[in-house]
Amino acid sequence: MGTDIAKAALTAGHNVVATGRNPDAVAAALGDSDQLLVVKLDVTSTPDAVAAVDAAAERFGGIDVLVNNAASFYAGFFEELTPEQMDRQITTTLIGPMNVTRAVLPVMRAQRSGHVVTISSSAGFVFGTAYSASKFGIEGWMESLRQEVADFGIHTTIVNPGFFRTQLLTPE
Repeated sequence: MGTDIAKAALTAGHNVVATGRNPDAVAAALGDSDQLLVVKLDVTSTPDAVAAVDAAAERFGGIDVLVNNAASFYAGFFEELTPEQMDRQITTTLIGPMNVTRAVLPVMRAQRSGHVVTISSSAGFVFGTAYSASKFGIEGWMESLRQEVADFGIHTTIVNPGFFRTQLLTPE
């Protein structure tokens, strides 16, 4: 979904900062454009988040929209999931977007504008305990964040797409 969002924004003439743990793969997926900046970002790393935001603000002079799209998926019955799997699920899908948003908010507050869009999932309401726990967390966090940032001209949106095939799930 992130690749499609980035391509649509580029096609519409917007500047795009596309991120991922593997920037070479991101660049290969999106091609070359003067409006594109590809930056390494592991959302579980606060230093990566700060560096990505700094690079974006330096290159484009600000940040108008943040799209939080990072997620992972651990399937299985709750009692069969290890504590480490639960931790990775929640760290990637909930704490990761929090890290990036925390890094972006000072830029948006200084601008007195911005929009934080976070991808959740309608499947997150009914599909797997680890995934649901992380997506329920996204929902509550974003609802609370909305109230905290509104006076700064910053808007928030939660997107709950329906079921569709992504690279997140494998044929297995």
